[in-house]
Amino acid sequence: MSLIDDLREIVGSNHVLTGADADRYSIDWMKKYPSTPIAVVRPANTQEVSQIVKLANVHKTPVVPMGGNTGLTGATQANDAIIISTERMNKIREVRPSARVAIVETGTVLSNLHAAVENCDLIFPLTFGARGSATIGGVLGTNAGGSNVLRYGNTRDLVLGVEVVLPTGEIMDLMSELHKDNSGYNLRHLMIGSEGTLGIITAAVLKLSPKPKAYATAMVAVQSLPAALELLNKLQQETGGAVEAYEYMPRHYIDAHLAHFSQARAPFSQSYDINILVELGTTTASLAQTNAQGKIILIDQFEQILSDFFDQGAVLDAVVAQNETQRSEMWQRRESAAELSFQFANIINNDVAVPLDRVAEFLDCAAIELSSIDPNFQTFVVSHLGDGNIHYVVSASRDDAALKNEIMEKVEDIVLRLGGSFSAEHGIGLTKLPSMKRRKDKIALEVMSTIKRALDPNNIMNPGKVLP
Repeated sequence: MSLIDDLREIVGSNHVLTGADADRYSIDWMKKYPSTPIAVVRPANTQEVSQIVKLANVHKTPVVPMGGNTGLTGATQANDAIIISTERMNKIREVRPSARVAIVETGTVLSNLHAAVENCDLIFPLTFGARGSATIGGVLGTNAGGSNVLRYGNTRDLVLGVEVVLPTGEIMDLMSELHKDNSGYNLRHLMIGSEGTLGIITAAVLKLSPKPKAYATAMVAVQSLPAALELLNKLQQETGGAVEAYEYMPRHYIDAHLAHFSQARAPFSQSYDINILVELGTTTASLAQTNAQGKIILIDQFEQILSDFFDQGAVLDAVVAQNETQRSEMWQRRESAAELSFQFANIINNDVAVPLDRVAEFLDCAAIELSSIDPNFQTFVVSHLGDGNIHYVVSASRDDAALKNEIMEKVEDIVLRLGGSFSAEHGIGLTKLPSMKRRKDKIALEVMSTIKRALDPNNIMNPGKVLP
């Protein structure tokens, strides 16, 4: 009880939750990783986070940071630990349009940041389906990807500075606004993607980009994945790299979407095996203007490229959004992926990446090689095709831990054989600890463990995650 009393002294009694009050923090949104925390503590600022961590260090009590709790790998499971919820640390401290930066606290919800900078004709380009609940601390902790990595990069590429509470409770100020800084090790990048195992990010300086003046968005059916890659390269070449998203949804994905959402419409008048959501964005005023026919020039250029590929037989069909309602409908289809995937039983959620020109090879190999393990397996696939990230969900024929592990190992075999990674954008957490143990370079694991021990000698910071 003295620990609870001390926590109440730091943040106030209303912000230390125990028992039933802590229930909603005690399970991840997939309902897969329940836990029983000692308490949930909701600090208001960095100084309170520092005091909480110092107290935890004295008691050698584990600490688990939690943002929106929308992760997929169990990284917020917190048995016999203090959960530090950052939900009260949600201020957008400053938006500076001339420098194109936003300074935000860790609990800022991603969609709230999107809305705040849109008023300045800017964007923070990180986006994905859970943007209405995911927080900045969470996306930094996992180095999140999303749909716009193709043009803007992963989270690491969008951050100039961070403020971090270390496992000792000390506050490390890396809140630089500089685009160039060669003063030693890049500790910012070390903290981003560490999933709260090396410290708690409490604030960040984020890079903003100009808001596109016009979009060209379409659903495109193509003859093959190599043809899709050829189309992507042509679009990039002809538009000066204006492709923002290039999302692959196979026939079974479209079928699942139509079956699950009664009001959903099919993207085309007939079904195709390979369906791509393509979006281009331009900040160039001339391309955002309308031509003599009243059509936005970017869209006209896009349609001409599609027409050329149609004549060649590479594009089978295409529907170009003519207004924001149609564009939103296309994106809603893609952003339903997580909800759709959980309709399957006994799932193994593989989040992998391979070189762009080997996506088709991965899918073909997996279909053949997994059938020898589980002849009745099913797959649910969606892909950020433009960056080679494949969400390859396998539904095993039975709820058998050994079978699931064998399937995951086989997927890893194929991915690594093709020069890929078993973890693309969801992080490691608990789910991928076996993969880390099997597949990560042994020397790299030793270096990571050495860093962890040096910064967190009492192993209080999100222990048991990331490192096997």
